[in-house]
Amino acid sequence: MVQSAHRGPAPIKRSDSPGFTLLELLVVLGIIGLMLALLPPFLPKTLDGQKVKAAARELATGLRGARSQAIATQRDVALELDVGAKRFTVGERTRMLDLPRDTQIKLRTASTEQQTSSIGAIRFFPDGSTTGGEITLTRGARAYAIQVTWLTGRVTVVE
Repeated sequence: MVQSAHRGPAPIKRSDSPGFTLLELLVVLGIIGLMLALLPPFLPKTLDGQKVKAAARELATGLRGARSQAIATQRDVALELDVGAKRFTVGERTRMLDLPRDTQIKLRTASTEQQTSSIGAIRFFPDGSTTGGEITLTRGARAYAIQVTWLTGRVTVVE
């Protein structure tokens, strides 16, 4: 009988397949944890910028809705903007704009649509045309302009 000189468990062969060691995974998780710990001070500015952008899009959607409503009902429809209260109405619907306090709103519209120093409107007609105008939202260095072309009623948002 032949006996093997090998005793104990078989030696572990190192695999040539790519993979990560536990140490490498722990280092990566540590770096991610450190980045997440340093990130919160930068979030409020980013979130405020997103609020301004979202408000600009919401206003643009309201303007497009007013135009569609004017065409569908064959009656004039206006988006009325209260700059001081940061809200607007289209027909019977009143919407509040969620904006940071230091955001400024400017409305440039036809003089016939300026009701008070802080309230004005952009009116759409049944043929799709409009009185035209521009609403600008500004916060710090960021500004979004919602432009309404008087002849076509086209609404665009420009940063």
